[in-house]
Amino acid sequence: MSKPVVLVTEGSDARPLDWLREQTEVIECSYDDPAFDQHLARAQGMVVRTYTKVNAALLAKAPNLKVVGRGGVGLENIDIAACRARGVEVVYTPDANTLAVGDFVFGYIIQLLRPWNFFKDAAYEPKEFKRIRNTVRGLQFNELTIGILGMGRVGKRVGHIAANGYGMRVIYNDILDIPASSLAFPATAVDKSTLYKDSDILSLHVTMIPGNENLIAAEQLAMLKPTAIVINTSRGEVLDAAALRDAIMQKKIAGAALDVFWPEPPGKDFPLLGLDNVLLTPHLAARTYSAIENMSWVVRDVVEVLTGRRPRFPAPK
Repeated sequence: MSKPVVLVTEGSDARPLDWLREQTEVIECSYDDPAFDQHLARAQGMVVRTYTKVNAALLAKAPNLKVVGRGGVGLENIDIAACRARGVEVVYTPDANTLAVGDFVFGYIIQLLRPWNFFKDAAYEPKEFKRIRNTVRGLQFNELTIGILGMGRVGKRVGHIAANGYGMRVIYNDILDIPASSLAFPATAVDKSTLYKDSDILSLHVTMIPGNENLIAAEQLAMLKPTAIVINTSRGEVLDAAALRDAIMQKKIAGAALDVFWPEPPGKDFPLLGLDNVLLTPHLAARTYSAIENMSWVVRDVVEVLTGRRPRFPAPK
């Protein structure tokens, strides 16, 4: 009996890919390769990451497709309704990068609020050494309030580190009713207005669902303290970058850190380039060895579907 064909469009970690090859016939082909449509027509399964757009147009070229596996958390590049209309299951890895992204958020916080003034190739001259030591000041984290917009897996991880690791006050807002009593750390649910007004650090952990475009824009940024910072490791679309630049330039807030962009990658005219108190990184928050392998293990659920079994992580209804 021939093995099912699985099309891998954006690579995979080695061990999961080797395992998938034992179960299926694997074809590696980028979504922008001229041969992609030819391979797609044969595929019964497909493994994608961030940039492959699984929409009605793609599905129309995939008559044999039974399952799409997204190695990652966000599903906005997959039209789930269109997949279901064609009987195509969608699976993903919602808990694969929780720890990695949570850690990364605090790397940002430390860089923004505890400036280190590194030296490497040459020591500071004594006068400059003393000047920096006498003038550079950071904030003490146990005195700060972190506001978490979106108390999902990563939001909870950030709250856990903030409260139990640094002694921060944690406040949060989520579209769902998440009782504070259900959390493994002290936190207080608040309305959005209170979240923005009370936060020293506003960390965004929302999904990209319709209506979340520019969720944080000029109106919301105006509510923040002038000493506050904004961190976005969720999706670029939820934060109005131009409004953020205006708020920083006008000293309405103190700084920001972004790991995600819209469009991605950002262009040469991205409005936050060139600002000293802004950190920009190329979508690295989930890029640890463990998280990448965890995301690549979406292949397990792909094979479960192809062999007629129930996947562990089907896309939410």
